[in-house]
Amino acid sequence: MEVLRRHFHQSHALQCGFCTPGMLMMGRDILLRMTNPNAQTVRDQLSGQICRCTGYSGIVTAIVAAGRDLGGPKRPQT
Repeated sequence: MEVLRRHFHQSHALQCGFCTPGMLMMGRDILLRMTNPNAQTVRDQLSGQICRCTGYSGIVTAIVAAGRDLGGPKRPQT
């Protein structure tokens, strides 16, 4: 979660605050299930989350970047 939060901050993915907790939880879930997901995969996985701000661009960028940083084999859930 630390890596994901850092990338959310760096990618300006922290928006109004309404959807941010759900996006962080979903991002964590994606990264626990998938190694290095690409942008289209992240968008597909986020399709159930609703954000009314400016879109998902920063959020997708943050999750993809965090996946690159974490890399490696599938990690166990904590």
